[in-house]
Amino acid sequence: MSTTNFRTAGGGWIRGISVKQPYAACILAGATTIENRPRAWSWRGWLLLHTSQQIDRPALRVPLIARTVRGRELPTGAVIGVARLTGCHQDPDGSPPCTEFAQPGAWHLEISDVQALALPIPARGLLGPWRPTEDLVDQVLQQLPHLRP
Repeated sequence: MSTTNFRTAGGGWIRGISVKQPYAACILAGATTIENRPRAWSWRGWLLLHTSQQIDRPALRVPLIARTVRGRELPTGAVIGVARLTGCHQDPDGSPPCTEFAQPGAWHLEISDVQALALPIPARGLLGPWRPTEDLVDQVLQQLPHLRP
């Protein structure tokens, strides 16, 4: 991946997204390129992948998810990686889902360029897109220095 500037010219910014485990681990593993949300997101750009405080225990029994996260740690309440949000769509009624992870009726955030952090960074998040502190972004850049301007 090319060098990326989180603080882009003109005062751009990075957002955070909080995702429950084990779904966050599935994104990090590259098993899914979408994240299901109840509403559309208009924002596009870089995201900090943050794990919510809770683990969705029933999801761990879904074979697709269980195979994907087997042997992986499932940290909670931490930033575990970065990704780029490139789009948002809803599957048309009656059409097949865009991926195996797509939930009918949900808005699907389209995620690419996923990169894991070597060490999770404890942080608080929010359900919708949230703005990380400069300190949190600096901690991420310490682990992913190639993203530094």
